[in-house]
Amino acid sequence: MKLTFLGAGSTIFARNVIGDCMCSEVLRDSTFALYDIDGARIEESRTILEAIRKSTGGYGRIECYVGEENRKAALKDADFVVNAIAVGGYDPCTIIDFEIPKKYGLQQTIGDTLGIGGIMRALRTIPVMQSFADDMAEVCPNALLLNYTNPMAMLSGYMQRYTPVNTVGLCHSVQVCSEGLLKALGMEDKLDGRKEIIAGINHMAWLLEIKDKNGVDLYPEIKSRVDAYLAKPDATDKVRMDYIKHFGYYCTESSEHNAEYNMFYIKSKYPELIERYNIPIDEYPRRCVEQIEGWRKEYEEILEKGVKEHTRSHEYASRIMEAIVTGNPYQIGGNVLNKGHLISNLPEDACVEVPCMVNGSGVHPCFVGALPVQCAAMNMTNINVQLLTIEAAATKKKEHIYQAAMLDPHTASELDIDTIKKMVDDLIEAHGNYLPKYC
Repeated sequence: MKLTFLGAGSTIFARNVIGDCMCSEVLRDSTFALYDIDGARIEESRTILEAIRKSTGGYGRIECYVGEENRKAALKDADFVVNAIAVGGYDPCTIIDFEIPKKYGLQQTIGDTLGIGGIMRALRTIPVMQSFADDMAEVCPNALLLNYTNPMAMLSGYMQRYTPVNTVGLCHSVQVCSEGLLKALGMEDKLDGRKEIIAGINHMAWLLEIKDKNGVDLYPEIKSRVDAYLAKPDATDKVRMDYIKHFGYYCTESSEHNAEYNMFYIKSKYPELIERYNIPIDEYPRRCVEQIEGWRKEYEEILEKGVKEHTRSHEYASRIMEAIVTGNPYQIGGNVLNKGHLISNLPEDACVEVPCMVNGSGVHPCFVGALPVQCAAMNMTNINVQLLTIEAAATKKKEHIYQAAMLDPHTASELDIDTIKKMVDDLIEAHGNYLPKYC
């Protein structure tokens, strides 16, 4: 088996995904092809993965490919391709995504999935992913692309609609959703044997059902504990708990993410909401700096020891590969096109996050039916932005970028149309060659 990892300089994802494969008896003797445009970063990833390979028995082979001219060689005959690129990185692009909107009074927390930050991130990433698709169609047309890069729904949705590449989008918020909720509310005794159904869109998929091992619905007890949680001054998951109170359901991704996916919590007119809900403004830039520093320390330790222990993570990638290679079925939460109305009250062009069965013939999305109407409505406020951003990327029409930003719930709740358009123009200019030309 051959796995090609695009953006292998993304050391944490490369470590987890390929490290997980090295822990699998089915996958460990594979060829792991690392690709990146940054030779120094890929060398760091190679070092950590060789250390993990050594600690797991020395199986398999690691190959490194640097630069666009070597990308086809990295992809040739791949069975699986993982995408974890970050076009423009922290500096300059993430800094631009935060600092320019700030000049217009628009605050963000993460800026990688929705909002003006998510829109710009998609627009600079989609052209690169299109080039990946072109290469894959030529040298590994039967490979499955596992996309980890955000904005998940925009990037996966584009690949699924506009390229021939077999693509599934993967996140890690589904796996930890109900566990985090029950622990936060002091219901750890309900963890074992729990049953759940999760569906919606990436980062806003809904915990539609959660039952204990005996089939008892846990939502009544959950709802009875929400007010006490919200009253805690230092609680950090208040936005999602507030969703339970007002929309009836908990969702998959963290409160710092969901604070900027709507028009409710980050409002310059009501600055007290930031403190009330413990919303970490500018969280993603801080996180980038901390991760860079943390990785530097970890890398130095690996160089000193030469061996790196790895425990298999919650990531779906290695388990998907195992299921396809062996034929033994495995269920995931995957991001797929809503073809056939898997979720019946969301549009077919939307990229939705639903239960998927994986086996020897691939990834098979499961029918969910209709979401509760209020949950579908919340999803649609995000889907509108996703579809218009994809339209902008496909047509190269600037008007669709304006429209995506105008319909973004957080942006529109803070800025008027003329200001939104000026901000978009400034962002396009600042990103320069990281973006294609729009007419």
